[in-house]
Amino acid sequence: MRTRPTTAAAALTATVALLLTGCGGSDSEDSGKDKIAGADTGASASASPSASADGIDRPEVSLPEGDNLVFAPETTGDAKADAVLKDNAEYLRAIDEAIGKQNPKSEAVAFYSKDSAYLGSVEWISGFVKDGVTVTGTVRYFDRKVSFSKDGSAGLVYCADESKGYTKDVKTGKVNVTEASKDSYVLYNDRLRKNDKGVWQTTKSTSERGSEVCQP
Repeated sequence: MRTRPTTAAAALTATVALLLTGCGGSDSEDSGKDKIAGADTGASASASPSASADGIDRPEVSLPEGDNLVFAPETTGDAKADAVLKDNAEYLRAIDEAIGKQNPKSEAVAFYSKDSAYLGSVEWISGFVKDGVTVTGTVRYFDRKVSFSKDGSAGLVYCADESKGYTKDVKTGKVNVTEASKDSYVLYNDRLRKNDKGVWQTTKSTSERGSEVCQP
């Protein structure tokens, strides 16, 4: 079991839970549509291209050997929401890459995050470096749902299944396998804002480990 940086570990409100399950509304002006893909579906990738279809010069991101991140859904059919999903996924990949390279000052992490999210990322990655461990196994990010606020920012609510995600000793290569439990499932609520380059940077993140919303 593992998790990623958050600015605060806090229980999310009932409104957020309803947003995730599609049973409630928000102050969104434009939100991701179409049915959310099932938890057992999605796609993963070990690297992202340096040049993207939107013309933005992005850093190439490669996951550590044995590390696999799965995102469901990857797309919704709504271009604006899909851009948010893509950039947030790259942020998560960049964090794992930085852990694998034992590099808290990763340029890719800085590219996809800022403010408290970036500071939390640096602190989180530094913890792995201090402990001499990296990440391995598979983490699924599912039920990813985007909403947009009047101030132009985006909200992204989703679950993480860390039941098959582990840490690994950098020197010995030993994998620290942990038993799956209720706490292997985490509900996340991220805030993103589009910068002048057109990148949706994650600026803030809160989580609820063991959330009932995300249990299998």
